[in-house]
Amino acid sequence: MNIQFRPLPDCRLYAFVDAAYLRGREPLAVARDLVRGGADLVQLRAKDWPRERIAEAAAALAPVCRDAGVRFVVNDHPDIAAAVGAPLTHLGQEDFFGEGPMPAGTPSITEGRAAASPATPIPPDVRLGLSSHAPAQAERAVAAGAAYVAVGPVYATATKPGRPAVTLEYVRWAAAHLDVPWFAIGGINLENLDEVLAAGARRVCVVGAILNAPDVAAACREFRRRLDEAM
Repeated sequence: MNIQFRPLPDCRLYAFVDAAYLRGREPLAVARDLVRGGADLVQLRAKDWPRERIAEAAAALAPVCRDAGVRFVVNDHPDIAAAVGAPLTHLGQEDFFGEGPMPAGTPSITEGRAAASPATPIPPDVRLGLSSHAPAQAERAVAAGAAYVAVGPVYATATKPGRPAVTLEYVRWAAAHLDVPWFAIGGINLENLDEVLAAGARRVCVVGAILNAPDVAAACREFRRRLDEAM
């Protein structure tokens, strides 16, 4: 079966199966709700799970997303993404570039270090999304060949404890300077979505505002409607 994915620049809503927000729900059920609700990308994010459990969940979620034409993303584990046929993996700045100050040169994707092992390159059939918290980090991600850049956290969020908010100023900078697809992320909800859009964002990542909603699919649909209206 030839699955057609929406071009990444045309994607608007990036949703998550985040282990910290499952509250006893099965990851597969949550993924199905996100897909039904209109998410363009679905990321499996499970910071505290053992590797084996992440691999098992990824294997279950990948076909659900693929069959719906939704890009599946595996956080932190490029090799698991490759094993289940996920088209994307996502890493933080430190995971890919390493700790410490920025080096003079920017490694390419194939030279980057994966979270699972510094010696593991990004598999050639998996594209990479990178987090960024400042303009210099976004520029470095673009230079490395990232498929997309996450810009945030726009607001303080429990998903990034201790990470200060980058505020809407960084969103405005991204709108003016980034040519690759980028997603505003961090504390975005239906109450503040309009100001994020007014700052220039056209793509958003949403975690808590969807996963904490009583109806996950309905919450997704409302975000989708608002994003589509902004185009």
